[in-house]
Amino acid sequence: MVITTAAVPDHVRGALTRWMIEPKAGCYVGTLSARVREELWEVVSASLGEGSAVCVHPADNEQRFLVRTAGPQRREVVDYEGLQLIQMSPEEAGGPHWVEESLKPLNRGATESDRVITNGRSGA
Repeated sequence: MVITTAAVPDHVRGALTRWMIEPKAGCYVGTLSARVREELWEVVSASLGEGSAVCVHPADNEQRFLVRTAGPQRREVVDYEGLQLIQMSPEEAGGPHWVEESLKPLNRGATESDRVITNGRSGA
């Protein structure tokens, strides 16, 4: 399990270091039971203040992991047919929902090289 944090209060960092190691500032790594993981994430997500956190942990799905976020994020986790993908904010991407647009099926008769993503870049 990995949790990354930004601008969180000191008591949140302290709670995380009781269960996990911090190899780099704001990055916590550990092996926890599902129960401890859920309780720790509840505490962290409820105590962020102005900060933010991202949690990645093993899961029984196609990707074999699950991404959770709490607090304000520049990127958003989007479910696309059971896969978790990351969608950048409209300001970063150059327009709203460019990931969703880029995942729409190709027009009939179009080839992969004809595909144009709505943020202005061509190609897939």
